[in-house]
Amino acid sequence: MSETLLCARNLAFELYEVLDAEALTQRPRFAEHSRETFDAALNTARTIAEKYFAPHNRKGDEQEPRFENGEAVLIPEVKPAVDAFLEAGFLNATRDFEAGGMQLPTLLSQACFAHFQAANAGTTAYPFLTMGAANLIESFGSDEQKRLFLQPMIEGRFYGTMALTEPHAGSSLADIRTRAEPAEDGSYRLRGNKIFISGGDHPLSENIVHMVLAKLPDAPPGVKGISLFIVPKFLVNADGSLGPRNDVQLAGLFHKMGWRGTTSTALNFGDNGQCVGYLVGKPHQGLACMFQMMNEARIGVGMGAVMLGYAGYLYSLDYARQRPQGRLPDNKDPATAAVPIISHSDVKRMLLTQKAYVEGAFDLGLYAARLFDETQSGETEAQRQQAHELLDLLTPIVKSWPSQFCLKANELAIQILGGHGYTREYPVEQYYRDNRLNPIHEGTHGIQSLDLLGRKLAQNGGAGLKQLVRLIAGTCERAKGYVGLDHLRTPLEQLQVRLQSVTLGLLGDLAQGQVNTALANSALYLKAFGHCVIGWRWLEQAIHAEQGLAHGNPVDHDFYQGKLQAARYFLTWEVPGCHNELALLEARDDTCLSMRDEWF
Repeated sequence: MSETLLCARNLAFELYEVLDAEALTQRPRFAEHSRETFDAALNTARTIAEKYFAPHNRKGDEQEPRFENGEAVLIPEVKPAVDAFLEAGFLNATRDFEAGGMQLPTLLSQACFAHFQAANAGTTAYPFLTMGAANLIESFGSDEQKRLFLQPMIEGRFYGTMALTEPHAGSSLADIRTRAEPAEDGSYRLRGNKIFISGGDHPLSENIVHMVLAKLPDAPPGVKGISLFIVPKFLVNADGSLGPRNDVQLAGLFHKMGWRGTTSTALNFGDNGQCVGYLVGKPHQGLACMFQMMNEARIGVGMGAVMLGYAGYLYSLDYARQRPQGRLPDNKDPATAAVPIISHSDVKRMLLTQKAYVEGAFDLGLYAARLFDETQSGETEAQRQQAHELLDLLTPIVKSWPSQFCLKANELAIQILGGHGYTREYPVEQYYRDNRLNPIHEGTHGIQSLDLLGRKLAQNGGAGLKQLVRLIAGTCERAKGYVGLDHLRTPLEQLQVRLQSVTLGLLGDLAQGQVNTALANSALYLKAFGHCVIGWRWLEQAIHAEQGLAHGNPVDHDFYQGKLQAARYFLTWEVPGCHNELALLEARDDTCLSMRDEWF
């Protein structure tokens, strides 16, 4: 197979034609970079992902981590892979040169990281979680905490986790029971249990730094009483050397459907009353701090879902080109040679659906990374604020839409392989199992839809939403310059008009206190909203494809035509279907809301 992780031509199209990554090199922070340095980083990422990560993806699935003598045991191939990742500098890709980083834009860092996500989701999770925990300490930790914990994480000697979920409280963090008692030395003693902690134990690093949510004795009820603590696996002495083992015990490992290469742990804090933790930030404001890591994780989960969908798409595409089966419907001669299954219309449908889902979501994920760069290096405060508002609005879509529809792409990849797709001898069934986690963790589809409709839309007076409406309108206006895009532009315009009307009505209900009714079908709203956003991104891609056909290299003709066909599929097949969801939302349909427990 020529390409197994992601299409290099599509990546270049996104970075340099759609998202104009080279323009970032005009900013002082990225002035030492160029397209050449960007491409060098991408090529290094692809090489390491193919050499160290992809080869043990299946083995990590078949030989999942074991719980032995109170510790987690991994297959030996994981450590050389993460070490290669660290040595190449990808753990600190966006950090300053002076801090040992590559000072890459987040857009490029995300593009590099996508290769690892496609190659091996299980192994990639370890550095991914560490990057999030390190960023959290960098933003909210004290100077001493940064010296003792952040610097070793930057160096790759310490890894990190986020410890939120408890046995009785999954998404409802207001109900956590883990407690933190102040000690005389200014530290705290934690006691409680956390479950589903990815990377909670492993032999990959000298230490593991858990970012733990807990409540102080004087905590107010609910989420306003949550504080954030650093709880290391091993205590760290004042000189930075490792001290004794902290009172954090691995209680066991969970055996997952997929994503088996990442340890999913149950951790007990303070069974012996000696679990030392250090408060990060101010008391009772831990959830506000943790949301930084959670939002990073949500965007990362969305991109992880994209890349698993992408890997399945590329495999099934290659398979369809090589697998002969049957003849076209107008050929009744059994003596003629069988045709590759890609010749069959229904197989084309399934491949085109996958392409539309994964390349549309891939564009959105990179666009989100580009927005993050704007929040950090935009020329004016107003530009940075606008980018922040738009990224905040889009985060539920970036997380949840790919988790739902790139999973559907994996399902179609299995279907294209037929019976082979349902066997463990081929990778597409693992891609599906691995991807099935993404609609669940870091906020389920339903929770993301409640966040979008119940909070994000009206945030800051609807500033993010107003901005998005202007951007979509601007893209539609530019599309009028291409006659061939009229039939693509019209469905998006029609959806946006109706979606705006529905949105205003639902926001009105919320303002009047009709919360349960307004939010009852929020999942339908997220689907329609997400399709509108992806439709917009596809229309953007179509405009650039038209420009490529007119002015680009003739060798790319088929590539651009493929883009236009995928845009045509999504905007004329998928987008119009959202009007069914919008009709239910307009009617405030209460089928689900009015259902009673005893009726099931």
